[in-house]
Amino acid sequence: MKNTINRYIILGGIVLCTACSAPKVNQNLTAKELPENFDLKRKKSSDSLRNFIPLKTETFFKDPKLETLLDKAIAQNPDYLIMQERILIANSNLKVAKLALLPSLDIQADVSGTRFGKYTMDGVGNFDTNFSQNISERQRINTDVTPNLFLGGKVSWEADVWGKLSHRRRAARERFFASQEGMRLLQTRLLSDVADLYYKLIAFDKQAAIYHKNLKTQKQALDIVSAQRSVGKATELAVQQFNAQNNNFLAEAEQLDLKIDQTEKALLNLLGEYGGEIDRSSDFLSGHLAVLNQKIRVDSIIHKRPDVAEAYHELMASNADAKAARAAFFPTLNLGGYAGLNSFSFSTFFDRGSFAWQLLGGLTAPVFNKGQIKQDFFVSNKKQQISLLQYQNAITTAYNELSALLHRTESFVAVLKFKSNEINHLEIAVNVSNDLYLSGYANYLEIINAQKNKLQAELDFVNIQLKNAESQVLLYKALGGGIK
Repeated sequence: MKNTINRYIILGGIVLCTACSAPKVNQNLTAKELPENFDLKRKKSSDSLRNFIPLKTETFFKDPKLETLLDKAIAQNPDYLIMQERILIANSNLKVAKLALLPSLDIQADVSGTRFGKYTMDGVGNFDTNFSQNISERQRINTDVTPNLFLGGKVSWEADVWGKLSHRRRAARERFFASQEGMRLLQTRLLSDVADLYYKLIAFDKQAAIYHKNLKTQKQALDIVSAQRSVGKATELAVQQFNAQNNNFLAEAEQLDLKIDQTEKALLNLLGEYGGEIDRSSDFLSGHLAVLNQKIRVDSIIHKRPDVAEAYHELMASNADAKAARAAFFPTLNLGGYAGLNSFSFSTFFDRGSFAWQLLGGLTAPVFNKGQIKQDFFVSNKKQQISLLQYQNAITTAYNELSALLHRTESFVAVLKFKSNEINHLEIAVNVSNDLYLSGYANYLEIINAQKNKLQAELDFVNIQLKNAESQVLLYKALGGGIK
């Protein structure tokens, strides 16, 4: 009894000394508090704030033809399909981590034959045993070749006393969640790239239509100048100037056709298709901008973004890794045993007397390998700090992106209004310049300049429409994408 108490005292002393020498895990994993509003100049609102509801792709873009392309991208894009396979791999790793907490059971069958030398302990012992009066004939050992037969089950289990295995399981679970958020992030980027190229195609189509319309106007002006030249009211210089401008328009239109072809090919590549044409709308359809309402809680928007959520789960996984590394400082308790049939002869193998079993227990405490354990913990702790910095950076980036988009969206609304008014005035200017030319109050250069200014204003208007559409795509990404 006294010896048993002494063993427990020694065991407790080992555990206590090990626990005292184990370093602590940094638990300060909180990012800086987010502002309530995107505009830092504002005071805190007294209005009640509501949580952000994730977007739905089909209601955000509001373009059925674009929605069809987005569905194709999800179903056919190779990078996205590869990521889906990696998610399955991550799920498999999670299952392995869960099973690590369970005992392992192996069915084992061993057959061996050994000829022991006459001058070995086993050889002399077997020879001497056969002369014993205490054994039966069936218990005699074949000394020429001694068989050893075993059939049974062996079990081993590491008791998770300090949580090392459970922390590893938690790390695997968090990384699985991180991989799911990575999948959502890839989907958001893929759909954003598809929408971005789609809007570029619409912009190029509109600009091509503008060039074709202006070519007709320019041809009418050329016909007027040519008629004027034939009666001596215009010079050859005026005719050549108009011809030069016509060819400039034709060259620009040809370059636009090339851009349309290249953009279509890039979009088809994202869709995982070899070729064909992209069915698209003739104009930009308005996106869903009401989500920028200031009454939405900022932190609820930020933390629903897949990049922020992915960084958070990676932080939690690195914290679990650090805790598992700390648990390595404590003793490891292993339990095991076996049960089965064990005999040195085939004739007695299935006898009741061949049944054998054993229980094993072991306690391993690190002593001379602590240097390696300390380095493993140091690395795990630093990786946790890196994950915290990456998490904070993801939050900061997300906040500033949304804040910038607010101002950008408001600006484009005003710019489009002014540009539309400019086009209306230039349209009148072109008509007036033609009338003034025919009445002799304007020269041909004023007609050319009026048409060039109108063309440029129309092209600029489409470019701003495109930038506005791109802002909506950026908004879609900044809000974490949509449910598909």
